[in-house]
Amino acid sequence: MSAGTSAETGAGTSARRVLVTGGASGLGAAIVRALAAAGHDVDFTYRSSAARAEELLDEIGRAHPERRLSAHALDLSDRAALDAFCERIEGESWYGLVHNAGQSADALAAMLSQERAEAAMQVNFWSLTRLAKALVRGMIRARAGRIVAIGSVAALRANAGNAAYAASKGALISYCRTLAIESARRGVTVNVIAPGFIDTDMMAPYAAHREGMERQIPAGRFASPAEVAALAAFLMGEGAGYITGAVLPVDGGLTAMMGVHRS
Repeated sequence: MSAGTSAETGAGTSARRVLVTGGASGLGAAIVRALAAAGHDVDFTYRSSAARAEELLDEIGRAHPERRLSAHALDLSDRAALDAFCERIEGESWYGLVHNAGQSADALAAMLSQERAEAAMQVNFWSLTRLAKALVRGMIRARAGRIVAIGSVAALRANAGNAAYAASKGALISYCRTLAIESARRGVTVNVIAPGFIDTDMMAPYAAHREGMERQIPAGRFASPAEVAALAAFLMGEGAGYITGAVLPVDGGLTAMMGVHRS
């Protein structure tokens, strides 16, 4: 499927409709699965994983045939394509948005490339603001809505080499907190999940360092995608109606721990 196209399955119901960015694989796919299992109709975007998107549609369609599912090819770094997508969906009825898509940008702070940093900011931050602008007004009119952004513990604790990535996630947190207080009286909640290390393909380049990384996590392991997805599904549910403006770490105790250890 090319950019701007979509594939759809499911009969369609009166279930609440949620959009997930970066939903074809890894954490995004786990979030799509969790939301469908929780009773939501789910649209998700993907950049280049067309085969995985088709497989996920087929998998969830078989597990939850009553759910309406749709996959949309969309490169969030392409501002024109993002604008066109937002204009197309703005008038539709949406209950939720999960901004999961993200782009890394590893570099020491003193060696930061503005071009690479801006690319990460576009995907991690600016695309969220554009999608929220398109969807939140409908949520406010309906006096019901949920926005969940996937941040990172990198925005809460400094880590060498993460300057640009952490800055983009820090901007995301500040934006979500502000949107939360602006929309709270209209029945819309806005929250950030800040995962630590998750066991996905994105961690493959660090496989040689995994054992040492796990030793520094109080829980002693990486999170499974399903553990983070479960929180996203909860925040979309009725039980989370009074939670807004929160930043919720899912990190096995990593950010709760003092960084210097006694040997």
